[in-house]
Amino acid sequence: MSDGARYGVEELAALGGVTRRTVRYYVQEGLLPAPLGVGRGRHYGPEHVARLQALKALQEQGRSLEEIRRQQARPTGGQLRSAAAALSVTPVTRSAWTRLEIAPGIELHVSGQRRLPPPGRLHELVEWCEGHFRRNDEE
Repeated sequence: MSDGARYGVEELAALGGVTRRTVRYYVQEGLLPAPLGVGRGRHYGPEHVARLQALKALQEQGRSLEEIRRQQARPTGGQLRSAAAALSVTPVTRSAWTRLEIAPGIELHVSGQRRLPPPGRLHELVEWCEGHFRRNDEE
């Protein structure tokens, strides 16, 4: 992200791993600054991306929006912390995965960078798993 980068709401949502509706909700709730510009020129900048990713990371750590809101408003040294400082967290690496339930209690997670095998091959895998992963009550 360069300092002059500009993003539409769709791009910001994709970069933050949320929906457009969530972006708008965060703006409405004061968790994310309003977009820059006016009318059709409204856009978001790198600071919005960083703030949104930090919000998402804090939620993934189990923090509620109310906790995040309170943390944003906590004064430090007589001044309110800047949003970036208040929400500084380790960046989260995101990737898309497909979750397949192979058999009861057995899941297969496949990276979005891999192509799933055809249904016939998956059926063979299901049969193999059912034969090799016996439930405890059967043993």
